Amino acid sequence: MKMKYKFSEGQYEEIKKVRKQNRDKQTDKRLQVLELRCEGKGLEEIARITGFHRSHVSNLIRKYFEEGLEAVSEKHYQGNRRNMSIEEEARFLEQFREMAEQGRVLDTHEIKVTYEKEVGHSIGCAQVYRVLHRHGWRKVMPRSKHPKRASEEVIETSKKLTMKSNG
Repeated sequence: MKMKYKFSEGQYEEIKKVRKQNRDKQTDKRLQVLELRCEGKGLEEIARITGFHRSHVSNLIRKYFEEGLEAVSEKHYQGNRRNMSIEEEARFLEQFREMAEQGRVLDTHEIKVTYEKEVGHSIGCAQVYRVLHRHGWRKVMPRSKHPKRASEEVIETSKKLTMKSNG
């Protein structure tokens, strides 16, 4: 089997050391690819063992040799896929807070349209709800009726009974 990239013994030891210290499962699988390649396994075999596609295995090995161990072992995804920072969201919601404090009913569609103008592209409705939740907003609306209110029949019967007892 022809290997384009050759691993030295020092590189192999470094990969094993980093893998032993690592606590992230996704990073461990990427490091496992490098370790298996150091042991002389082929791309197909590594792909079968790790569950990665053969081309992804090849790309990880190439990335290691071009950019170093940090390029493969560090977590690159932070999870913040927001359109605005927390502070920008707070400033954005301030205009709606003033309306809410005046007793005006806020419509999420209105907030969504304004948000889309602010960020310059369309967003889903769930994005607005996530922003509101992140800043402690909650849905407050008046009840249409009291939950323990008696039915009309019970009220009429009660009126008749009180009239008889008073009369």
